[in-house]
Order: sequence, then structure tokens, then C-alpha cells
Amino acid sequence: MFMELFTLLLVGLLLLIFVMVGVAFLTLLERKILGYIHIRKGPNKVGVLGILQPFGDAIKLFIKEQSFPYVSNYFSYYLSPVFGLFLSLILWLVIPYLSGFYSFELGILYFLCCTSLGVYVVMIAGWSSNSNYSLLGGLRAVAQTISYEVSLSLILLCFIFLIGSYNLLDFYNYQLYFWFFWLFLPLSMLWFVSCLAETNRTPFDFAEGESELVSGFNVEYSGGGFALIFLAEYSSILFMSLLFCVIFLGCDLNSFFFIFKLVLISLLYIWVRGTLPRFRYDKLMYLAWKSFLPLSLNYLLFFLGFKIYLMSLLY
Repeated sequence: MFMELFTLLLVGLLLLIFVMVGVAFLTLLERKILGYIHIRKGPNKVGVLGILQPFGDAIKLFIKEQSFPYVSNYFSYYLSPVFGLFLSLILWLVIPYLSGFYSFELGILYFLCCTSLGVYVVMIAGWSSNSNYSLLGGLRAVAQTISYEVSLSLILLCFIFLIGSYNLLDFYNYQLYFWFFWLFLPLSMLWFVSCLAETNRTPFDFAEGESELVSGFNVEYSGGGFALIFLAEYSSILFMSLLFCVIFLGCDLNSFFFIFKLVLISLLYIWVRGTLPRFRYDKLMYLAWKSFLPLSLNYLLFFLGFKIYLMSLLY
């Protein structure tokens, strides 16, 4: 019993270390791709082809002095980036390994609970800084995340009706011969755009709107606090890309092709950032409540009817 517990903790720790290394190189990939989109090189001085640049950035941020506003609510201001990173990392334990590393029978519910808690982190970070810009960024992020979580939950509910399980491993079993991507192409596009909004990425990066809010909810953070917020964001991006692959593009985590698909979806996040301008805030809300919500509800009714029809054929 003790050895099993020790092994689980050790493998969990190794997983989180590899996630952090993946996040580091995702930032390098993003800066390189954005550089080439702008017709320039990107980081290429630190190490061979700039490969050590992420480690240089991390060292620079973590050795900087940690400043904090004198009138801020110190403990919540200081701890909210830590909890943000913690939430984005424990999400990774739900990965559907065929070896049953952590066997989550209710993996989809676990994912929804963890992403819902992420709203509080941004809200507390914005409020506790005691800055008008931070507070506005935090309020925007809360409204945006809650709005798009509704469509995310409804899309997941469609698949719960279809496969009849909350376990992400069942997505592997149902996609052995045919991907859900080809069957439900509009739904996959809906999921991808909702993930962009959920992770505060361009063109939905209103929580960090530099042009109107200086830097949004993280304007008062520097050094280590800023680095933790940064790591949490990119860890969430990588996880959402992985979840897109699991749900729509087959789920064999042991294959090299799965890693290729994961990198490809992450590249789409970067491509969107380098291509599209920021939305207007009211347009963002209209998109969530007037377009995505009716569409995902219609899909939900379709899936429910489809499931009832199949059950009537069987019995």
C-alpha cells in the first residue's frame, strides 16, 4: 500500500515536471512563430537557436525582487497566482492513460470543477491588488469565463449523452476507427473558440487588455507572481489542446502521432494570436449568449434524440 502511494506521488511529480518543461518550450515556440509571422527571427541568441531562452526568462523573473502594492490585501494578492498554477497543474492528472495511472471514472466532472475554480483565482488576483485596472480586468475575466463555460459544459454534455460515460478513456474506445472530428466538425470549431475564450487568449484576451487596461488583472504583479500567472496560462493552453485531441482526434496517448496532433492544436492558438485583432467586449458577450449557447443547445437536443433513436433500434 505504501509503495503504491509512493509510486503514484512520484509519477505525478514527474508528470508535473514534464508539463512545466513543455510549457517552457511552448513559450519559445510561440515567440518563434510570432517572430516569423512578423517577418523577424524571434529569440535566437541564448543557446543554440535560442533553445535556452525559456530558462533564461524563468531565472530572470524568479530572481527579481517581489514587489507588492502597499494598500493591497497581501495574503490573497500573494497566494492567488500560486493557487492558479496549482489548479492548472492538477488538471493534468485526469489524462486518460491506458495504464490507468490515475483512474478517473468521473474525469469530465473533475475537469469542469477545476476550470470553474479558475474563475475565483483571477477574480481574487484582480480585487486584492487594489487597483482599478486590475479590478476591471478581473471582472471582465469572470464574466467572460462564466459565459463560455456554459457552452463548454453543454458540448461535453453532448458527448456524455453519446458515449454514456464521464470517463475520458471511453473517448479512446469510441474513436479507434473513426474520429469524432469528422462527424461533428461544427462542434469541434465551437469547442476550439470556447477554449480560446476560456484561456483568455487572443482575440478574447480582455482580462489582459493592454490597450485599455495597461495589463489587466495582473498589472500589479512582477517577478515570481507574474511568472506563476504566465505558467498557469500556458499550462491551461497545453491542457486544452490535449483535451481537444482526446475528444475529437482520437485518444491513443502512447503514439507519437498524438503528440504531433497536440503540437498542431497548440500552433493554432499561436496562429490565431498572430493573425486576429482583439474583439470588442460587447461582441464577445453576444457571441457567447446569442450564437454559441443556442447552437450548443441545439446540438444537445440532437444528440439526445440520436441516442434515444439508437436505444429504440437496439431494444
